[in-house]
Amino acid sequence: MKTSAANQAVAIDRDEMLIANRARGRIDLIVGAADGRTRRSHVAEDGSLRVRFPRTEGVELEAVIVNTAGGIAGGDRHEVSIAARDNANLVVTTAAAEKIYRSIGPDASIEVRLDVGAGGRLAWLPQETIVFDRGRMSRRIDVDISGDGMVTVAEMAVFGRSAMGEFVEQGSFVDRWRVRRDRRLVFAETVRLDGTVAQNLAEPAVAAGGATHGAKDRPVTGPSAGPVRRVPRNTGTGGGGR
Repeated sequence: MKTSAANQAVAIDRDEMLIANRARGRIDLIVGAADGRTRRSHVAEDGSLRVRFPRTEGVELEAVIVNTAGGIAGGDRHEVSIAARDNANLVVTTAAAEKIYRSIGPDASIEVRLDVGAGGRLAWLPQETIVFDRGRMSRRIDVDISGDGMVTVAEMAVFGRSAMGEFVEQGSFVDRWRVRRDRRLVFAETVRLDGTVAQNLAEPAVAAGGATHGAKDRPVTGPSAGPVRRVPRNTGTGGGGR
């Protein structure tokens, strides 16, 4: 009984220690149009996430997201909320490819919310997400568009780094997308690869043996595109040397 209680106490302490050491990051960004240019009206940063604004010419504003933690591990949580108000023009990218490292238990959680006002333009163009063997990630992307606003979203997940002999055999990858225009759902898709990821990727309907998944996750919504235009899926051997 004492041994069992002691083991349980050790397990609890271990779980609490892991929770305490998990990274948290949050960005809340709002931009608006003024004098023919797009300007920041609200910027909030917390934890491991930062957003920087390189000087760019033209009417659009460029934002670059930086993860100071250098990657994402099991139990980490990132929240990004970006709003482009009426007639604003914003391009968002990341400073580097995101990396999802091996987890010994909990999923890494990523929540992205994009809001675009009437006449606004928002491009969400992060570098690819590299998922390592036994990595666990649950991501949710919610897009809300008003009137004739337009949003372009390009996301790519690369499983392993084949050029370095690194492959993903096990893990969990859940990617949930919801796009609404004027509060009406116009696009919904959930990708779930759980357990034997390599076996799932080998399926013709998933990646046909490739290691890249995500070109299909590019809804482009605007007045000339109808409710949603989907770019055809593009899979490949994937995995750069980074």
